[in-house]
Amino acid sequence: MRAAALRILVPALLAACAAGGAAAQSNPSAPKTTTYRWVDDQGVVHYGDQVPPQYAGKDREVLRGGVPVQHLDAQKSPDQLAAEARDRAALIRQKQHDAFLITTYTSVKDIEALRDSRLEQLKGQRSAAQQYIEGLRSRIGALQSRALSFRPYNSRADARRMPDDLTEDLVRTLNEMRTQTSALASESEQEEKLRAQFQEDIERYRELHTLHSIE
Repeated sequence: MRAAALRILVPALLAACAAGGAAAQSNPSAPKTTTYRWVDDQGVVHYGDQVPPQYAGKDREVLRGGVPVQHLDAQKSPDQLAAEARDRAALIRQKQHDAFLITTYTSVKDIEALRDSRLEQLKGQRSAAQQYIEGLRSRIGALQSRALSFRPYNSRADARRMPDDLTEDLVRTLNEMRTQTSALASESEQEEKLRAQFQEDIERYRELHTLHSIE
């Protein structure tokens, strides 16, 4: 079906172009006829003086006197436009970061020195957090030892109910222990990300210097 349609359309277009060319030769000042070329959903090529509304948002060409003079891109979906905007923003950020690398560092050793300094800071923070957690662990042990003298941890008939202040202190210390343990795990992840980020900067810095030396 597609081949048959093309066999019908193409000769008609050639005849129209020939007629238009002959008319232009006989009257050079005559305005050239505007024709549109588009492809339908079945892949069949069409020509006409107007594009049907259902194909107005797709790729199409403008022809004058049978000669293509303009290509009109298809309308893009919101998702496509958003993806292009993200790509442009990422390219801008990359260019800005490249400029930062070139203007800030004089060698790879400069980047490595800053990396080691940042890692040493994180190491100190992690060490302080570990010491704090150890202190919390000791406090929890002492509170739990006190709690054994009271119900429900003590089964003696004359055991008293655990005081509210002891209960609150134990719950608060346990929550702080969980919070600090989670923060310590995050610091370890932050260290890995920092190492990876500096390694990317080192590789990009070398790449940029290689490009500049070639230029």
